[in-house]
This record gives sequence, structure tokens and C-alpha cells, in this order.
Amino acid sequence: MDIAIRQQIFEDAKEWIYQAGQQIREQMNNPYEIDTKSNANDLVTAVDKSTEQFFAEKIRGTYPGHSIVGEEGYGDKVESLDGTLWIVDPIDGTMNFVHQKRNFAISIGIYHDGIGEIGLIYNVMDDVLYSAKKGEGAYREQVKLPLLRDDVKLETSVLGLNAQLVCENKYYNAKKIQQLIRDCRGTRSYGSAALEFAHVAEGILDGYVSMRLAPWDIAAGIVLVEEVGGVTVQATGKPVNLLQNSTILTTNKQIKDRVIDHYIEFN
Repeated sequence: MDIAIRQQIFEDAKEWIYQAGQQIREQMNNPYEIDTKSNANDLVTAVDKSTEQFFAEKIRGTYPGHSIVGEEGYGDKVESLDGTLWIVDPIDGTMNFVHQKRNFAISIGIYHDGIGEIGLIYNVMDDVLYSAKKGEGAYREQVKLPLLRDDVKLETSVLGLNAQLVCENKYYNAKKIQQLIRDCRGTRSYGSAALEFAHVAEGILDGYVSMRLAPWDIAAGIVLVEEVGGVTVQATGKPVNLLQNSTILTTNKQIKDRVIDHYIEFN
């Protein structure tokens, strides 16, 4: 993607993400409809839907040749990564939004011919924007994030883990995950994959593991983590497919192979 074009897209996306965040904050304490999707814990609100609709209208009005992948139904039917693709999660961490009124984010990843060009993760209630452009580094607000440390060991690492990983599961070996918890320094679960990616990029976490994430959960975070020298793969070590749900390991490169080789086993 041309640098000037990328910069203009970045500026537009940043403006829209701040506008959407303000709209969410204004609706926080108003009555709004809460529904469920795949199960009782998979929540969606009218605010999720109106926020995604806001982005879809802005993108289509400004960049009619671009495509959109969205969680709440306002995107396009996308079957390839050709062209410019906006991958949007209007509220990542809807359960936190509903129950805590914090610890959720707007996540936008912008890809061109399959390459991550722009990543934006906006912590709405803390008013903190994480951003990255390909080849230009990652930022927390106006502060450039340093490259991830090259001396990290698993025993001194803090990892983000989806809490369900410790439960018995027919698809993967939960006992291996429990051993990973014992062997690392500590674990955290924030309830928002986008924020956990941002924390890996910032060096607050040394890695994050989840066994089922959608493209909109991870698209922005992949760009952020890559720009600080980290890596994102499926939990098997294979490349991530942004057109389908995936297992995910995003991490400091120093511990990637050990986590995959010793702690992730599928039944």
C-alpha cells in the first residue's frame, strides 16, 4: 500500500474510532437491549450493533472500494484477502462492557492483499489508543513502544490465558495448560482479546493463548505485536487464517516454541 494512502486511511480510522468511543461513553448508562448469540455467555448489545453500523457507513461512504468484515452483521461477504479489508470489532469484551463498564475496546485491523497495514485498539473507558502502521512501529498514544525484550524466559513470563483453558476439554489437553500455568511466573485474564494483544505489544504480558478467536478479535492486535518484534500464530504453530476462527498464540518470540512444543496438545 502506498505510504500516503495508508496515512490518510490511518487518520480517518483514528478519527472515527475516537468518535465511536465518545458515542459509546454517552450510551453507557442508558437502557439498551442485551441479547445472546451462540450461547448464554456470548453477549451482544444494541451498542455493539450501532457502533459497527457507524463504522460501516463511514468506511463505505469514504472508501467504497474497500471491504468490511464485522462481527455484528454490517460487513460484506468476504471470501479472500484481496484488496483493502477493514476487520472491525465494535466492542471487544462485551461481557465486560455489560457487567463492569470498563475493560473493553474497539478493534480495527486494516489489511491490503493479506498484509496487515494498520492496527488500532482503543481502550474506550481509559481513553487510550494503541496504534501501528506497517514498518513504522507501534504506539501507546503518542509514545512509541520499544521492541520486545530478547531475554525473556518462560519461568519469568506473565501470560494472558482465556479462563476456559484450565477446564477439561475434549479438543485439547487441559492438564498441559495447567502445567503451563505452574511453570510461568503468573497468568492474567482480562476478558478482551484486543486488550490482551495490546498488552503483549506493550510488554505488560509476554504472551496470550486462546483456543477460539474470530478475525475481528485479532486483526488489529496482530499488526501491533508484529511491529514490536512479536509473533502471532495458531496454537499449532501454523499461520493464522484471517477468514476463519483460529486458535491463537501471540507472544514474545523467545518463548513461542517452548509453549507450542511443551504445553499445547490437541486430543
